[in-house]
Amino acid sequence: MNHEELFTLLKGFITEVIGEEFVEEMDITPESSFTKDLEMDSIEIVSFSEKIKAHFGDQIDFTGWLSSMDLDQLINLDLRMIINYIYECQ
Repeated sequence: MNHEELFTLLKGFITEVIGEEFVEEMDITPESSFTKDLEMDSIEIVSFSEKIKAHFGDQIDFTGWLSSMDLDQLINLDLRMIINYIYECQ
């Protein structure tokens, strides 16, 4: 998958997690931060990561990648960082 396809896929996962009514009010871009822009809480981020795990399986250790980050990195996590990580793992 290329970067644009990954963005579309992940945006779909975000929509499933936080609800279409909230997504319609947001301008989701690759630069969107999960905590600041999308206002996702920890439970929603876990649900999002489970969707990534279910879709990609063992091909991507998303949970391991997240657990290697410090708190500031997690707070500033944006969609582009995840797209780049998944792209590199393919």
